[in-house]
Amino acid sequence: MRISEFKMKAKSAAETIAAGERLAAFLEAGDFLCLKGDLGVGKTTFVKGVIRALQGPDTLFLGSPTYTLIQEYRFRKPYVFHFDFYRMTSAQEIWNIGWEEYPGDEGICVVEWADLFPELIPSGARWLEFSKRGEAVLRTGL
Repeated sequence: MRISEFKMKAKSAAETIAAGERLAAFLEAGDFLCLKGDLGVGKTTFVKGVIRALQGPDTLFLGSPTYTLIQEYRFRKPYVFHFDFYRMTSAQEIWNIGWEEYPGDEGICVVEWADLFPELIPSGARWLEFSKRGEAVLRTGL
């Protein structure tokens, strides 16, 4: 099932996680979910909900991949590949970690700070824009 509209308004981390769980129900293998917003607006917390929903509530959330660049969750299909472009300085760095191999036909890519390298994001990707008010709106394209 495809989703064309998703809006959230969260006042706590628990509500942000729950919103991630709700959106995850609409994601399919091959999807890209790109997260956009300032530091501290809830992007990583939202991803925690996506991962819990898709990989199981007991899955250990590895946190933001700010320094590792990617966290892979391969416990059940669809797999989840969580990227963070925040520290990247060039698109070549992203290619060097095997970007072209993701998500494949078995996984979903969730990319924080995807707007730093929009040229790497395939058309049809879903963009979730977060605001400091605890709100987020989904759209297709940048």
